[in-house]
Amino acid sequence: MLKIENLQVSYGGIQALRGISLEVPDGKIVTLIGANGAGKSTTLRTITGLVKASSGSIQWNGEELLGKSIDKIIGAGIALSPEGRRVFADMSVLENLRIGAYLRKDKEGIEEDIRWVYSLFPRLEERSWQLAGTLSGGEQQMLAVGRALMSRPKLMMLDEPSLGLAPLVVQDIFSIIGEINKQGVTVLLIEQNANMALKIADLAYVLETGNITMSGTGAELLADERVREAYLGKNG
Repeated sequence: MLKIENLQVSYGGIQALRGISLEVPDGKIVTLIGANGAGKSTTLRTITGLVKASSGSIQWNGEELLGKSIDKIIGAGIALSPEGRRVFADMSVLENLRIGAYLRKDKEGIEEDIRWVYSLFPRLEERSWQLAGTLSGGEQQMLAVGRALMSRPKLMMLDEPSLGLAPLVVQDIFSIIGEINKQGVTVLLIEQNANMALKIADLAYVLETGNITMSGTGAELLADERVREAYLGKNG
């Protein structure tokens, strides 16, 4: 389980997170919704060690993550698929996937996991030698998720996986997130498409200007009038 307690993060005098607390239980899909600038991406970047916290605690299976190096955090079983995909444009699909496994030494396991990623994303296998920069936006998103899976994470964090994608591609991405979770990977999802995120989530939190203002099951927040008005439109 990932457990965040009273986490505070400041950027040059601006407080991005104001003492948030949340839990991501093993085997669940948890989503964090909120407007741009609410602190969602900051939360993920602090978990992975890319951003330093001012105070608070981030525990992963009882072990404190704050102060650990990024490679130690990844090695502990946490992976991030970043906002904007960030694939290596001048490298092939297969080379991008292999980079995701850079901390691993088990060659047979790596080959097995490449086959696993290709089973989740058949289009990536079809384009395995194609340069990542020539892929469509949806295919790049699939590659970003596949690359993160190559570290064999126990917790997969996804930052805005549907951003800029066509509705049909978004459906595909969310189906895959559900499938990844069914195969035993815990998911922490940040998503502007609150409707899709809440439908797939076991637990959900609303983040507003660095504070968690609401929490509940995905279904509870989907039905809550305040959430519907703020994030889903009055008709949901």
